[in-house]
Amino acid sequence: MAVAVRGRGGVWRRVWQCGVGSPVPRGQRAAAGSARGAVVPAGKSGLAPWVPVVGLEIHAQISSNSKLFSGSQVQFAAPPNSVVSFFDASLPGTLPVINRRCVEAAVMTGLALNCSINKRSFFDRKHYFYADLPAGYQITQQRVPIAVNGTLSYSLCTDHKMSQMVTKTVRIKQIQLEQDSGKSLHDDTRSQTLVDLNRAGVGLMEVVMEPDMCCGEEAAAAVRELQLILQTLGSSHAVMAEGQLRVDANVSVHHPGEPYGVRTEVKNINSIRFLAKAVDYEIQRQIEELENGGTILNETRAFDSKLGCTVPMRDKEGKQDYRFMPEPNLPPLILYDTKSLPANMNHQQVVNIDRIHERLPDLPSVKRAKLVEQYGILPEHSFTLLNEDGLTEFFESVVKHTQMKPKKVIGWILNDLLSYLNQHSLTVKESPVSSSILADLLNLLDNKEISSTAAKQVLGELWKGEGKTPLEIVKEKKLELIQDQEALEQICQAVIDGQENEVMAIKAGNHKVLNKLIGLVQRKTQGRSNPALVKQLLEKKLLE
Repeated sequence: MAVAVRGRGGVWRRVWQCGVGSPVPRGQRAAAGSARGAVVPAGKSGLAPWVPVVGLEIHAQISSNSKLFSGSQVQFAAPPNSVVSFFDASLPGTLPVINRRCVEAAVMTGLALNCSINKRSFFDRKHYFYADLPAGYQITQQRVPIAVNGTLSYSLCTDHKMSQMVTKTVRIKQIQLEQDSGKSLHDDTRSQTLVDLNRAGVGLMEVVMEPDMCCGEEAAAAVRELQLILQTLGSSHAVMAEGQLRVDANVSVHHPGEPYGVRTEVKNINSIRFLAKAVDYEIQRQIEELENGGTILNETRAFDSKLGCTVPMRDKEGKQDYRFMPEPNLPPLILYDTKSLPANMNHQQVVNIDRIHERLPDLPSVKRAKLVEQYGILPEHSFTLLNEDGLTEFFESVVKHTQMKPKKVIGWILNDLLSYLNQHSLTVKESPVSSSILADLLNLLDNKEISSTAAKQVLGELWKGEGKTPLEIVKEKKLELIQDQEALEQICQAVIDGQENEVMAIKAGNHKVLNKLIGLVQRKTQGRSNPALVKQLLEKKLLE
């Protein structure tokens, strides 16, 4: 099973690997395994196999200084009700004014997801009552959204070997602009609910994915790829820990050849790891319920991360009437391309789809391909570099300042640097070992001034953040490689003299035992001997 670590932007380093998250509880293993085939085997009842179906609705907070329809500032963790305009509070007589930045972000996202951009889209009112929705309705795009009919490709492995990956595609039904609601803060001690409207009116993009996935692993991989795309575009910071990316998962199961089953919706999942667990749990719950003669309710559920299960919130059997109606205070949203843009139109007053398309940066899939081609690293290593925020830049900086080959550099970064980051719950940007310092250390190793064992010891000292250079630590700890070959030959001879059984085995043809003698020499020299040179000396003494 792969391990998912930390919940910030680049944190989920191995989402594309098999078995997302920690060991799957209860009977979820069957559901989790369905990534390698969209069918879950029959359960105890011996009925036909089950086909899980998963669709996602993802709300991404748009990266903008102000809200979607008002000039109020967007600020995470601001004091309650401190960034609320009259419009956000729905005071009578206030009118919405569309935020151009939000429109451009939605168009950019739609283009990156291969969507068709509607040059004429509409806003609608969706009526429902929540205490943190002052107007009693949400302004959204129900009839004609800003972008439709896109695709998202994502990768995951087909078995427990990281090198065997498969690329899958999920269809994007639509992307729509809409307002966020406020936040209700429940005080159980005083039996009261407080309302914070700071979030009310913040611009959201709702990305609706078709039910093309079949397990938590696929859902998690798709969301992680979307998160990387949003962060690359700058259209959303997409930090799930701050509520900037929230996922609703629609899950159902059915037998092959039969219509889709009744679906449940798991709401407001705020972690990619929890998404994988929630979907797999819900698939297995529905299978067990149906095989035990029960029925699946069309209901909304929540994922309890402490218990590792979904729990019911409210049923949808009596379908809620949102009473959609056109938003009377907003005209149609008109976009242009180069061909349709009127000659006398001020370019600063319109949104030009073609100009946005020209400014699109390299997407994660393109970046990964370039990393593999330029540095000769493995494809799975390119995924890890992009999954961790800032790691690609760190890697490229190290490569730039060291003579060591990129294939060796990547091993030090992925195996050693990330291990330290994991242990101390730090991001790359918080690492006490900078890219230039690591490059200096790798230069010492590449120039055969220290052994790899000594290099790891130096890295451990650098992690303490005492401001010493790798060379200073090497001299202080006396970790330089032994340059006196005659002295090294004497040490090798002493090891040979003390290991009669191993020497006999080597002379009998079992050359693997030689590695033990190399290790003993390394121990005697406290890691200061060159393993390649030690091997040559031992072979000379034993095999010639």
